[in-house]
Amino acid sequence: MKKLLFTLAGLLLLTISCKEDSKNQASDENMAGESPDYPIESVNIQNVKLNDEFWLPIIQRVQEKTIEYALAKCQEEGRFDNFLIAGGEMEGEVKGAMPFDDTDVYKIIEGASNSLISAPNPKLEKLVDSLVSIIKVGQEADGYLTTWRTIDPAKPPANWVNVDKGERWESLAASHELYNAGHLYEAAAVHYEATGKRNFLDIAIKNADLMVKTFGDGEGKIAAVPGHQIIETGLIKLYQITGKEDYLKLSKYFLDNRGNPENHELFGPYSQDHLPVVAQDEVVGHAVRAVYMYAAMTDIAAIQKDTAYLDAVNALWENMVNKKMYITGGIGAKHDGEAFGENYELPNLTAYNETCASIGDVYWNHRLHNLTGDVKYFDVIERTLYNGLISGLSLDGQQFFYPNALESDGVYKFNQGACTRKDWFDCSCCPTNVIRFIPAMPGLIYSKKGNTLYTNLYASNEAKVELKNQDIMVTQETSYPWDGKVKFTVNPEMEGEFTIKFRIPGWSRNTVLPGDLYQYVSKDEASNKLSLNGEEIDLVADNGYFTLTRTWKSGDQVELDFPMSVRKVKANPEIEEDLGKMSLEYGPIVYAVEEIDNKSTFDDIRLTANEEFKVEMQPELLGGVKTISNERLTAIPYYAWSNRGIGKMKVWLPAEEN
Repeated sequence: MKKLLFTLAGLLLLTISCKEDSKNQASDENMAGESPDYPIESVNIQNVKLNDEFWLPIIQRVQEKTIEYALAKCQEEGRFDNFLIAGGEMEGEVKGAMPFDDTDVYKIIEGASNSLISAPNPKLEKLVDSLVSIIKVGQEADGYLTTWRTIDPAKPPANWVNVDKGERWESLAASHELYNAGHLYEAAAVHYEATGKRNFLDIAIKNADLMVKTFGDGEGKIAAVPGHQIIETGLIKLYQITGKEDYLKLSKYFLDNRGNPENHELFGPYSQDHLPVVAQDEVVGHAVRAVYMYAAMTDIAAIQKDTAYLDAVNALWENMVNKKMYITGGIGAKHDGEAFGENYELPNLTAYNETCASIGDVYWNHRLHNLTGDVKYFDVIERTLYNGLISGLSLDGQQFFYPNALESDGVYKFNQGACTRKDWFDCSCCPTNVIRFIPAMPGLIYSKKGNTLYTNLYASNEAKVELKNQDIMVTQETSYPWDGKVKFTVNPEMEGEFTIKFRIPGWSRNTVLPGDLYQYVSKDEASNKLSLNGEEIDLVADNGYFTLTRTWKSGDQVELDFPMSVRKVKANPEIEEDLGKMSLEYGPIVYAVEEIDNKSTFDDIRLTANEEFKVEMQPELLGGVKTISNERLTAIPYYAWSNRGIGKMKVWLPAEEN
């Protein structure tokens, strides 16, 4: 990124004529700080130093390659120009193909800011300041910020955005004005946390104040809801930073009035606007919109102790994991509408599984875990992370999946006109969503409540955690996900009693996913083990955790052993496409067979009863992976497929029952 830091930052700073002191630090005045809305709190990525052989290269790939690549694409396609044209600093027409192109810039800033939280970088921070300065140019005097409408309200970049009078807010079903605002708020909140600067936060607050004046009940206000959700969680984040109740009220207003025909003309199931949110019990419509909305509903349930909202999100979650989730953790079965299908409608070749939907689903499940502490939510998160989410990014960091299919015939162009990975999309939401998410991944590893530390995921790291009574340092050493052995060293500030809960992964509890959508063909009888200072402890699992409460001393060591073996999985018989088929797993990893590894046998591959497999680490293959093989097949981790050109692939294989 070094070259880009100089060339792009210099270009951007020279292009604009506005002068701004980007070093203005946030004052404590009117800043409430993040409120303790959830009973369980995530350990901030600032306090988790990752040195993991699996996750660190993925994060570094995003930081060192994907951010630079996306910035160059944004510059090439006029994302930055749009802000400058909107602000009168440049002449021209709207550039780009989507009404939400502004959000690509916001998401890149969010990803860069997450990087700054975990690893301060003055050059990267200067680049981000340049981007913020450009965004400010495009903001109108009253706070409005959607560049295409400012440039030419009668000429939206996409022909599916209806224009009548050329006025603000006239086509909320498709204009994405509120969606743009939501990503602005999300990014500004992370940037403020990362830098303490108000330059981006003030832009977001000015826009949010306009929203408060514009929407809601009351004289002169517009009764409406957004077509594409995310402003709801963004407003809640601004509320948590500023303490301004108006932001929280507007977020809940947008949620409360979905499915309310007296408020607006309904957008229908596609936008989850067919029923009031508290009456929805089946996940329907555009999957990304859905999980962003469910995340906001979970926020409201936590903040306001709203049982109706909580009951609704629980029902929606149960429907999703029991009837509408792929084995990779992906969601969204249909290309048409980027949508959930009917119950048990989970095709493989035409699966959609948008990368953005997987990211949104992790955000939602993380909130649910912080609300309840239930291990099942991290079972979903782990499966999604290792399979249907990182599959969206190529091993070189510069090619992407928008949908994530579970089968390829090498002909069907499932990936926005391609049957392999693409280097960009007209709708570039997925690449930039990966950028905003991946650098924040270490924030999923640990959570805390009072004097209890939750270990949710296994990855080598050093973490500093402030419990209620004292600070502790935790060191984790592991080769997970290739090996189930994990070593913890615990160093409390002083000798004292506290609790550590070690999550027992779902696969090692013989659970594919919560519910009955998938199950292992046979039970793995190997037992999970925990040792303390070299001595194995006979510890009974406590709701999916090994819970250890004791007086901890500096240097105490805990070793976990989750035995891994090749597992066969079968699907619920209601999933017609998977009848007579099985898939393979090893630890948390879902496997796939690619034609390139099985050139002469691909179409004839069949799993048989009681067959044996060899598991081998291949350091030179696909960045270093373990393969599963026997005389009939070689399988690779699903996330790594389609990094070697166009070819056939299957996750679900014809099989004999054991």
